[in-house]
Amino acid sequence: MTKGAKITVAGAGALGLTTALALADAGAQVTVYDPAGPGDNASGVAAGMLAPVFEAVLDAAAAPHFDLLLAARDLWPALEARIGVVVDRSGAVATGDPAYLSGVDGRLHGLGLHPAELERRALDGLAPGLAPEWGRGLLVREDWRIEAGPTLAALRRAAEAAGVEFRSAAATGFEGGERLVIATGGGRDLAVVAPELSQLSPIKGHILRTRDVDYRGVVVRGPGAYVTGAPGGLTVGATMQAGVEDRAVEPEQVAPLQAAGARLFPQLAEARFAAETGVRAATPDGLPLVGRGRHHGVLLAAGARRNGWLLAPLVARLIVACVTEGEAGPYAERLSPARFDAN
Repeated sequence: MTKGAKITVAGAGALGLTTALALADAGAQVTVYDPAGPGDNASGVAAGMLAPVFEAVLDAAAAPHFDLLLAARDLWPALEARIGVVVDRSGAVATGDPAYLSGVDGRLHGLGLHPAELERRALDGLAPGLAPEWGRGLLVREDWRIEAGPTLAALRRAAEAAGVEFRSAAATGFEGGERLVIATGGGRDLAVVAPELSQLSPIKGHILRTRDVDYRGVVVRGPGAYVTGAPGGLTVGATMQAGVEDRAVEPEQVAPLQAAGARLFPQLAEARFAAETGVRAATPDGLPLVGRGRHHGVLLAAGARRNGWLLAPLVARLIVACVTEGEAGPYAERLSPARFDAN
């Protein structure tokens, strides 16, 4: 990369901000374009899961990519130190009826993992308020978590300190840059320069936040929902509606999600929730488009499905390698936008 190369980044979510910071650290002049307010994107409407294990266990689309997801998580300590956030490494607990736990246990062992089996007394300590009928759980320490909103803010502060400039507008092209990094999530407005974006399809998701319950335990995953703490409150997630891209809150999606949360923590049945929605993007194989596009100077960093936060440092590393012509590592081909060209 020519010292001080001018690069435009379209999108200020987890992938866009992490990539912009990494490019600035590599010596580029970076400008980020995004018309939305800070955090008004799918990365802001997120529980901040860095969860390679339970993504692979509970999501069939993620299961074949466990090694890649785990490698991405392992890049987080460096980013944590760079931007000054705290990664929660307390892990996650699965609980539910015997059939549910048996299925989870089998898939964990299929990944070569050996979860800690917890009886009720241990669950009471790790997940206070858990419904009394759940007498057994499986704990994995490999899954971590960050607070999405504060981490977006920390990334922006670090990027600004590194010289990144921000524009409250949508990028319509290169905007004077030598290269364009497209990190617009499900947005396809730049398809004219990146036809690869046609591979993306939207996924709408709801999460619920409440301050009526101050939960300070580990992430709990059960049938139909996960529950995690948030500063002074609690978050329940998450729905997934493939092919839907509006951001309207749908009561018919909220009600069963709250009910699933209340099956885990009965006090949630009467809690007042604020529902939030975000629209993510997914490719046919569940992995994002990361790397050089067909058109000269275009780079893609989009389509992370629901693993944008988890994958952010790996995506940033790959984009920097493309720009600097450095070593891309073992996952570049798997994430290459060109992998769909023959389809």
